[in-house]
Amino acid sequence: MTTSSPGKPSRRPGERGDLLDPRCPTRQLLDRIGTKWTSMAVKVLAEDAPDELRFAELRRRIPGISQKMLSVTLQSLVRDGLVARRVDPTVPPAVHYRLTELGLSLERPLSALRVWAETHMAEIDRSNQLADEAAPE
Repeated sequence: MTTSSPGKPSRRPGERGDLLDPRCPTRQLLDRIGTKWTSMAVKVLAEDAPDELRFAELRRRIPGISQKMLSVTLQSLVRDGLVARRVDPTVPPAVHYRLTELGLSLERPLSALRVWAETHMAEIDRSNQLADEAAPE
């Protein structure tokens, strides 16, 4: 693994860097794929893979997501090559989304993270409760 130094030229695409450096490509990718909305969108799309889902169906299946946030999330996933977007030239246009092979490969690590969260949620809730009780008023 290489390390970064301020003032050095940027790395080649795909080169590994220093995760602690804000300019590190790995860190930037983790910032994009590490959001709750990305995790939920990948999960919902993976449930229907290899089939496609329309935007409205994705929105229905991800409670709490706004139209704008879903749009931004999907744009990022398409740009990163994790999701394929297909538009039918109808009025209004029908837009379909599906995970690419690369996107499908992301489902397993995101699923492992969800399992970890579910396994440890009670313990984390207890820790938060203790911290709240100990906090001065």
